[in-house]
Amino acid sequence: MKRYDERMTATRLSIDADRLYASLDALGRIGAYQDEHSGLVGVRRLALTAEDGAGRRHVVEQMRALGLSVTIDRIGNVYARREGRDPRAKPVLMGSHIDSVATAGRFDGCLGVLGGLEVVRTLDEAKRATRRPIVVAFFTEEEGARFSTDMLGSAVAARRIALDKAWALTDRAGKTVKGELEAIGFLGDAPVELDPPHAYVECHIEQGPMLRAANVDLGVVTGVQAIAWHELVITGRSAHAGTTPMELRRDPGVAAARIQLYLRAMVLSKRYTKQLRATVGVTQYLPGLVNVVPNRVHTTVNIRHPDDAVLKRALDELVAFYATIAKEERVEVQHKVTARTPNIAFAPRVQELVAKHATARGLSQQRIVSGAGHDAQEMAAVCPAGMVFVPGEYEGISHNPREFSTKEQCANGVNVMLDVVVELAEEEGV
Repeated sequence: MKRYDERMTATRLSIDADRLYASLDALGRIGAYQDEHSGLVGVRRLALTAEDGAGRRHVVEQMRALGLSVTIDRIGNVYARREGRDPRAKPVLMGSHIDSVATAGRFDGCLGVLGGLEVVRTLDEAKRATRRPIVVAFFTEEEGARFSTDMLGSAVAARRIALDKAWALTDRAGKTVKGELEAIGFLGDAPVELDPPHAYVECHIEQGPMLRAANVDLGVVTGVQAIAWHELVITGRSAHAGTTPMELRRDPGVAAARIQLYLRAMVLSKRYTKQLRATVGVTQYLPGLVNVVPNRVHTTVNIRHPDDAVLKRALDELVAFYATIAKEERVEVQHKVTARTPNIAFAPRVQELVAKHATARGLSQQRIVSGAGHDAQEMAAVCPAGMVFVPGEYEGISHNPREFSTKEQCANGVNVMLDVVVELAEEEGV
């Protein structure tokens, strides 16, 4: 009997790059908006909004057109199954997300979902059956841009977040996850706890500059760095901007500014190595008037590091500084942890397959740790998981209308995912 590699070389399939790119463009039109600063067209498809509902229905329609059996679970995750020769065998899962931040491009998450469907189309056209079933999924609220918890759907599927807790999360308008799932028609009835698949593979844009700067074709993702999000409410006292002496103020805006500058100093000091990343992405002043000292500030902290122990030390220092700043500025600082995920290492077996098949296609590659969170890190808790990274142009900018990967770059990543999934789907065992 021929070895798998010999059979694969003789029968290697390739996706239709034009068709994949056209599908990305079609989904990108749902929730499209024109950026007022750049004039570019971006995507605004926040989780569980009407735009997300329209995008979901568009993708589900494609899934059903391929003859896949579609299941929607109680957190709104969608799974589309292609049967294998042995329906009792655990499936190979491909997936990502189609929700976006408010200022997105058309590739983040969508490449993994639509690339997965393109893998299925390619197998169907070649009349290639696999031993194991293949499932294409998209998960709810990966971004965390609306309900402040990233990888929400996949975290519930992987049992890290309880369904009741996820359902009860609210957006800034007080709308709940459960209520918004009902509103867009995606509160499914399937159980949320995912039966562990045989393996999980996700193709994604890098969302950073490293691959393009190194001029390599693909990234073999070794894992995801540790991440923590804090929401802060800083309460002081309103006062007249012209009559209140500076030394008598209890200004939460000053406290928020000092926290942001302290974060920057922590990073630049390199005492947590140069890999520490910290961002203040939201700062809202209340009542928000030019001639009134604010009485409350809502702000966020996003802090990341590849080493969970190092991140914990940085967080301990930061939380201690919250107490210091509260005392020095005579304000109250309350913080809530809205996301906390440890660093995740992907399965060596999946990494090896990505590298092997990239080499077989003549594609250069680089091992890389993901700086962004992904559904793959949640799946890594339940099965062997891994990722293929596609480089991005314009220094890999993402979460921005300028986000862009070429047709060739996208096709390279999905072709390698195709090879990896086919090999995994032919493996023996249950």
